[in-house]
Amino acid sequence: MQLLHHYTAIAVRDGKEIQLETKDLVQDDIVLFSAGDQIYADAKIVSGELKVNESQLTGEADEIAKQISDTVMSGSFVVSGKAYARLEKVGDESYINQLTLKAKEVSGKEESEMVRSVNNLVKVIGFLIIPLGLLLFFQSYVTNHESFQVSIVSTVGAIIGMIPEGFYLLMTLALALGSASLARQQVLLNSMKGIESLSRVDVLCVDKTGTITENTMKVAQVLSVQQDKNASQEALKQYLVASPDENETIAAIRDFFVSEVVEKAWTVVKTFPFSSKTKFGAISFKEGNFILGAPEFVLKEKLEEYRSYFQQYAESGSRVLVFAESKDQPFTGDLTQTVEPLLFILLENPIRENAAETFSYFDVQGVEVKVISGDNPVTVAAVATKAEIPHAENYVDAQNLDTDEKITQAVEKYTVFGRVTPQQKQKLVQALQANQHKVAMTGDGVNDILAMKTADCSIAMESGNGATKQIAQVVLLDSDFSHMPHIVAEGRRVVNNIQRSASLFLVKNIFSISLAILSSLFAFTYPLQASQVSLISAFTIGIPGFMLALEPNKQRIRGRFIRTVLQNAIPAAFVDLLAVLIVMACGRIFRLSTQEVATSSVILLAVVGFIIIIKLIQPLNRMKTIVVLFNLIGLVISGLLFHSIFLLSKISPITIILTVILSLMLESLMRLFQFITNKLFALFDKFSTKY
Repeated sequence: MQLLHHYTAIAVRDGKEIQLETKDLVQDDIVLFSAGDQIYADAKIVSGELKVNESQLTGEADEIAKQISDTVMSGSFVVSGKAYARLEKVGDESYINQLTLKAKEVSGKEESEMVRSVNNLVKVIGFLIIPLGLLLFFQSYVTNHESFQVSIVSTVGAIIGMIPEGFYLLMTLALALGSASLARQQVLLNSMKGIESLSRVDVLCVDKTGTITENTMKVAQVLSVQQDKNASQEALKQYLVASPDENETIAAIRDFFVSEVVEKAWTVVKTFPFSSKTKFGAISFKEGNFILGAPEFVLKEKLEEYRSYFQQYAESGSRVLVFAESKDQPFTGDLTQTVEPLLFILLENPIRENAAETFSYFDVQGVEVKVISGDNPVTVAAVATKAEIPHAENYVDAQNLDTDEKITQAVEKYTVFGRVTPQQKQKLVQALQANQHKVAMTGDGVNDILAMKTADCSIAMESGNGATKQIAQVVLLDSDFSHMPHIVAEGRRVVNNIQRSASLFLVKNIFSISLAILSSLFAFTYPLQASQVSLISAFTIGIPGFMLALEPNKQRIRGRFIRTVLQNAIPAAFVDLLAVLIVMACGRIFRLSTQEVATSSVILLAVVGFIIIIKLIQPLNRMKTIVVLFNLIGLVISGLLFHSIFLLSKISPITIILTVILSLMLESLMRLFQFITNKLFALFDKFSTKY
């Protein structure tokens, strides 16, 4: 699937700018870096200026200024500015790749909780199989003086019961089918961890632009503050010509003035690219100093004086920018003195056609939506209300959240957060996680990267910048947020069904290991043959597990994978164990043959198997009922037609009565053992929390 997604760069060759895949770049290539770009190789700046974020390398989220002769390191990303740089180290020689290789030596490949839990289970089972197998053979052949053939057969029967055969195949198949289904929906998984993480999410953090609204932005109106409107617009056009910024906002304003030509360009003294930290960009000309940005950050104490110009538009959902002039001399990019507003620019993004339907799905599924944006909170709340996001009227200006304590309180109280800095986005995600939430973060800009890296699941838009797409676990290749319900549903289906199948497999493993241990301790021959274990496994574990792996399941994943699996499997495994031990005890009392004991045990194990299947697949529907009946009929027919292969014999009336009585008791025993298991897990939780 990674072949669907290539990362490109702008390189200068033979004096021309051309687009190349990053893998085709070589040392000494001159490349262009601009806002939003991931720095893919170590390079030295030869012209221009950048501000880069090196948090992935240093852990510090500050914006670092880079000028001519400064080195930019691979793994960082450009926050603002534009510069040409000469590549010094590419591919495996680059800093980030060297760092990655060292990290892999220490930590290995990142795995999801589910895959890690399954691997650990298999390791534990594998560790137990060999010594238990040797012990069983020794006990049967040496202690009980059974023949070599009987000892081998009983040992093999025990070992087969301990092996979770087919489970890795089932898990791989379920994940592969899930990935293929998402690929058909134009969804790329950069990490298989993403599909599991998203299935556990109960809070979804989204930006306004590109998520609630379309990516297209247009200028709705330009409001003049000063009497000389032409002079103000001329200054704005000069700013647009000189600005190094290439974001959607600047592009929309340029499109609005596309028919108006600048007769003579002003002389640029210094440019200050837009920064998501300061919320404005600025250019110093010989003719004056001009700023374009958010009114709250540009006007500062003069904001209330001019609020009446734009407030009604902000409340209706328009994004508002102010174009202003500063009299500071020399101009350093810091707004130390008051500025004079010239124009208010109103921008609009149309709300996505299916936005309300998408957010309604998350509401029904118990996923809370938080809108986190750098825009005016009033504007964002108005847009969120139009998209029918629940509780969108609860909004806050993040400028007021100046302490971690305020952020922690705000994440549960508010739905819409405006004027949020990249660092605050990250802190909001961390605060939600501290409150035991599983958080997904969507984004398409460099200001989202810190939060996306912190979130449990990160989702990027194809229309976003390269750095965002590279760190995201999930990429929407057509940038259509309406795919999100399908992604969540697919993740829940895959993980729920794997979790359910794992419980089925583990019932057999726990039972077989427990019976093998008791057999070794009390010196009795393992009662089941390999063929009998295979028969039960096929119709109560393998076949139903594979058939149910494709069944829709939209329940949100709760709790830890291993705990849920064990909590489902342990009661059934010990009911299996108790039933077989009772049959063996009665076999000695009533002098039943070994074949009768084995046949009765197979029947009881099958009954327990179907009880646990029905328990795990609640609520029943037509498809699930067909699966249960198909396997039940298959088991009965196989047992009757191939009884000699599976070593099943006719049983006496006493054995029939015993089997029927125990079968009627099994469901009640299951409830009892489930109650005991739940109590033990609760006590364990209480103990672990206390100590």
